[in-house]
Amino acid sequence: MSQATLPTPTRRSRRGMTERTREALTAYSFLAPFLIFLIIFFVYAFIRTVFFSFTDYNLFNNNVAQHLGPITVTTPPLVGVSQYQTIFNQPLFRTALANTLIYSITVTVLQTFGALLLAIALNQRIQGLGYFRTAYYLPSITSSVAITLIFIWLFNAHGTISYISGFLSNHSGPIFAFLGALVVAQVLQVLWERSRRLPAGWFDPVLLITSSLVALLAAFLLYAFGAVTVGTAETPLMNWLSTRDKLFGFIPYPLLFIIVQNTFTTIPTLMLFFLAGLQGVSKSLYEASDMDGANAMQKFRFITVPTLRPVTFYVVTVSIIGTLQLFDQVSLTSAVSPLESNITLAYYVFNNVFSSAGFAKVGTASAAAIILAALTMLIVVIQRRFIVSDKGVS
Repeated sequence: MSQATLPTPTRRSRRGMTERTREALTAYSFLAPFLIFLIIFFVYAFIRTVFFSFTDYNLFNNNVAQHLGPITVTTPPLVGVSQYQTIFNQPLFRTALANTLIYSITVTVLQTFGALLLAIALNQRIQGLGYFRTAYYLPSITSSVAITLIFIWLFNAHGTISYISGFLSNHSGPIFAFLGALVVAQVLQVLWERSRRLPAGWFDPVLLITSSLVALLAAFLLYAFGAVTVGTAETPLMNWLSTRDKLFGFIPYPLLFIIVQNTFTTIPTLMLFFLAGLQGVSKSLYEASDMDGANAMQKFRFITVPTLRPVTFYVVTVSIIGTLQLFDQVSLTSAVSPLESNITLAYYVFNNVFSSAGFAKVGTASAAAIILAALTMLIVVIQRRFIVSDKGVS
């Protein structure tokens, strides 16, 4: 081939630049809708929130009007950092901050350990595994509003939990008699089978069925002869929601109600991440540990946990961000609970803008929102640096 037929480097460079430019324009054209949405509803909104946090902006008054010819521009008065000083002096803000931290730490720990244990259980080879995975995941795809309303009905003073507690209290005698007889019958059967040199476990299902029938008969006979009685006390009205009392002196009962409800609905989602991580663990590691004589706890500690570190980091991070932004459950339970018993930072921001008193304190709400964003970033950085990261435990 002659040298004249070869493309010059300049033409090749221009052709390559043109192709790269075309590829870049194609990529940006696909990204444009998301970028526009991100700039308008996140970047611009964040900048405006930062600006409003240094003002005394109110949606209805306290605005300074500037007449610029035919245009009138309304400028909120600048107050510096006084909004931050004001909200830190408010008892309601300090209560919201404490409730948010208590809720976030408690739920994150419960969700992480609960999701990991549930994933380990569902990673076993058992019959009906698909059914169990579907059943455990259903609460995650159900509306949080619907589940919150159901939990409010369950924990109502006249709800199901109060009725069950009253039933158990009145029938505690027969119940304890049945459980005691069940344990005695099961122990005697297992000892009898082992004395005959037959294999028998403490939780053998056949023996448990026989022990249950014997225990049921024993409890009935004790009740029939008056050895145990059934109480006649009225159902106690357990005040779970409309109370200012606190568990252990620092967890309000309405907030505890939200903790239980949110943990129940979020564990299945996080369980899927752990389950995917477990299925990626090499079986040869467990086989080698079996050859070395490792027990189940040692395999969990030295194989499962280290291998799932990246997944654990993701789960903890997502859980922290989600719990710090808790709003919907608080909004629903605020109608039946005292505000200071369940208020969080996210609801504090909402309450300052859309309060029933009609004072739309945008400046105060913006300052609280900035504090919430900074707190979220700080906690995520702390847990990455000192607790768990995508590369391991420090």
